[in-house]
Amino acid sequence: MTLSSSVSANLETQTWTWQGFPIRYQTQGTRGPAVILIHGFGASLAHWRYNLPVLATECRCYAIDLIGFGGSAKPAPDTEIAYTFETWAQQIADFCREVIGEPALLVGNSIGCIVAMQAAVSYPEWVKEVALINCSLRLLHDRRRLQLPWYRRHGAPLLQRLLAVSWIGQLFFKQIAQPKVVRKILLQAYKRPEAVTDELVDLLMAPALDGGAGDVFLAFTRYSQGPLPEDLLEVLPCQALILWGTDDPWEPIALGRKFAEFPQVKQFIDLEGVGHCPQDEAPELVNPILLEWVKHWAT
Repeated sequence: MTLSSSVSANLETQTWTWQGFPIRYQTQGTRGPAVILIHGFGASLAHWRYNLPVLATECRCYAIDLIGFGGSAKPAPDTEIAYTFETWAQQIADFCREVIGEPALLVGNSIGCIVAMQAAVSYPEWVKEVALINCSLRLLHDRRRLQLPWYRRHGAPLLQRLLAVSWIGQLFFKQIAQPKVVRKILLQAYKRPEAVTDELVDLLMAPALDGGAGDVFLAFTRYSQGPLPEDLLEVLPCQALILWGTDDPWEPIALGRKFAEFPQVKQFIDLEGVGHCPQDEAPELVNPILLEWVKHWAT
């Protein structure tokens, strides 16, 4: 393990070398339990910019870029690394072991929730508890599609096969990775349009210009296997706190509420009037809840 660091805007940005690849993370806070913030698909540690400094008043807080995203390395899919939840779970567990040196609380958004739960299931000795914010339902998973009408059941696999053709996939990614397109997608995901700022668009666009970003994006669009959230909740070895924006257009809260039936879920909290990324869209709603959760572990 090697580390290099710089300080910017009171946040310490560091690079951790994992399996030979540079991984970017930020850290703040000097006391209390360790907390790791795990972003969603296409996002980065910058998606926690309104949360990390606040949580750091009560804990040692870390926001990390999963391999393939943000400022972390983007090695070639399959030939250099497999982009699966098991891979990302190992990254989180190794981060706890090599950088933090103790078990941590994990907070995820979207697919970051699946990563957090997979880490807890695969490496229970390194995860104290998880907080899940608008957990990905993985609606394009192979097993989910079996429940869809035939015309929808076969549409997604056909698109995935088309995107697997190199030139088609790269052309598709270039069309997606445009500021106007990213803004339009964000305006769908966020209920509050004022939260979709130029700064947010720039933060999400920057990693898309990195070499290999398109290949990672396309690899994940073809990833329809692996665990469903209910698979992991069924065997989760720790408790889970769930937060959910009521106006999420991608992961409907009506489906998410079913997770509250699992005994591992100690609380399911509706976040009124916000969409898929409440931690960024409405940090004034999310931060107080997470602070109370963290304080429980500070005693």
